[in-house]
Amino acid sequence: MPFFSYKARNARGELLQGILEGADSGAVADQLFNTGITPIEIAVTTKSVADSGESIWARLTERKVQQIDVQLFSRQIYTLLKAGVPIMRALAGLQESAINQAFARVIKDLRESLDAGRELSAAMRRHPTVFSSFYTSMVRVGEMTGRLEEVFLRLFDYLEFDREMRERVKSALRYPMFVIITMVVAIGVINVFVIPAFAKVYAGFKVELPLMTRILIETSNFTVKYWPLILVSLVGAGVAFKLYTGTANGKYQWDRIKLRMPIAGSIILKGTLARFARSFALSSKSGVPIVQALSVVAQTVDNSYIGSRVEQMRDGVERGESILRTAVTTGVFTPVVLQMVAVGEETGELDELMDEIAQMYEREVEYELKTLSARIEPILIVFLGVLVLILALGVFLPIWDLGRVALQKGS
Repeated sequence: MPFFSYKARNARGELLQGILEGADSGAVADQLFNTGITPIEIAVTTKSVADSGESIWARLTERKVQQIDVQLFSRQIYTLLKAGVPIMRALAGLQESAINQAFARVIKDLRESLDAGRELSAAMRRHPTVFSSFYTSMVRVGEMTGRLEEVFLRLFDYLEFDREMRERVKSALRYPMFVIITMVVAIGVINVFVIPAFAKVYAGFKVELPLMTRILIETSNFTVKYWPLILVSLVGAGVAFKLYTGTANGKYQWDRIKLRMPIAGSIILKGTLARFARSFALSSKSGVPIVQALSVVAQTVDNSYIGSRVEQMRDGVERGESILRTAVTTGVFTPVVLQMVAVGEETGELDELMDEIAQMYEREVEYELKTLSARIEPILIVFLGVLVLILALGVFLPIWDLGRVALQKGS
């Protein structure tokens, strides 16, 4: 639909300006009238709600919206709503005090969308790069239950936990990534510079080289001769992978593979299930019906494979099955979790036990992240040892054989 710029006055006679999306100018005027605003001028514009008068260079060089901006926004709007400040006034204050101009424009669009009669969650969905599907789904839960301020507090806690987990993952992977990058660079230097030099020396021996040496020389020759093709193939494979995982089926398959990866798979699974349990507990506490809660939760887990299993649970509950039975059929929950779900259904305290499940998974994720580097180190050491052994055998076997022959001739 096209965008229309408008000038209007509210009930207090204040002049308002903004951009709205609508089928035509009449539809835009109806939106404004429905919110108690009287339009003065409405005109078609080529700008979208996210556009501003800034230059392209300024837009490219400005700081992008980061997770910490959304996290602080969640805490601030919770405080304002809890204090009884109307949401429009709260957003206006946050827009004026925002340090990040890109995020200030996002808040401005939220205000204009609310002015146009949209719900806050619908307005946030217009900015998928800023507000994740999990975030907007939880805001939707708060709107349906009238506990929006509590949802924002929960979102702040969730984003804080998520940020801490990301920092711990980066810290745990820093050393292994440094070792892997160093090994890749070393292999490249050896293939391009070292092995060709040894190959020229070995060519003067006029003898058959060991198998390992011949393999290293042929690999080096291929790398030197076809390195542009190798580079293009690697870039093409990366682009193809990105495009494939951008499709629904590709994302489903990749999310499923991630859960089966050694070491990292269990961390991803437990983190995803912690998010599932936390959002399900919040939905249940807020009074959302189980079927509807599972539909919302399926969008919050940020994993297509787990999301499909949650939808499978929802379908089972719709057929009249218990949550325990549907959870068992998914095949992703541990026996301990299934036992807690059974107790929760019997006692009617499923939301409290779901909170306990989330805390349990979060503690396990924290522990596994602390020991991640220690578990990866042995694998790297073994891989590095095998690589050094192959290079040593390939490079020094001919020299060793030549020296042995020389000693035999001398004796």
